[in-house]
Amino acid sequence: MNLMSKVIVITGATRGLGRALVPLFVKAGHTVIGCGRSQPHTDELAKQFPAPHHFNALDVTNSREVGSWADTILNAVGPPDLLINNAALMNTPAPLWEVPAEEFDRLIAVNVCGVANVIRAFVPAMVARGTGVVVNLSSGWGRSTSAEVAPYCASKYAIEGLTLALAQELPAGLAAIPLNPGVIDTDMLRQCWGTGASNFPDADQWATRAAPFLLNLTAKDNGKSLTVG
Repeated sequence: MNLMSKVIVITGATRGLGRALVPLFVKAGHTVIGCGRSQPHTDELAKQFPAPHHFNALDVTNSREVGSWADTILNAVGPPDLLINNAALMNTPAPLWEVPAEEFDRLIAVNVCGVANVIRAFVPAMVARGTGVVVNLSSGWGRSTSAEVAPYCASKYAIEGLTLALAQELPAGLAAIPLNPGVIDTDMLRQCWGTGASNFPDADQWATRAAPFLLNLTAKDNGKSLTVG
């Protein structure tokens, strides 16, 4: 490890953007802590990237589960230098009145409540230390809208507001940033756009730009709604 090594926590580390970031952060000498919903996928990550890295199956909507996981991580490696809330769901495209209540509730639980649970579990230790950056993945659909993705838009608008309010609450030395990753060819986008998603960069291509961008964020970026360029 180099002296500038960071502890990086990523939710949704088993798929899409989160999965693409993991090997780049590890290769750069950082300690990566990740979670995902699939035990086989987190086991695969743990095998590929052993200690000091940690990967655990976790439901971010379960506040007790998140708190227990955070306690284990904080005891093992200390507070994160970079906390990336990436875990999210997309609704099946449909007019809002046709989206089942269960699907809507689950999306909000993961995309909004899950982020709050992770913040609640890790940020107090970051505040006590006096440094750290929280990045909450937003979306272009957190700053604009489209038909048939109203639940997802609602969740990402919520992330923008939640994060900007958090930025006002954090003490000097910390930052909270809502980050629009841009349009990326992921399973989530294919759920909306089908094969049209292939016209955009895939997650690995995105990560080569996003990883250094994320690592360069500092307290000076607190409260800025940013987009990966």
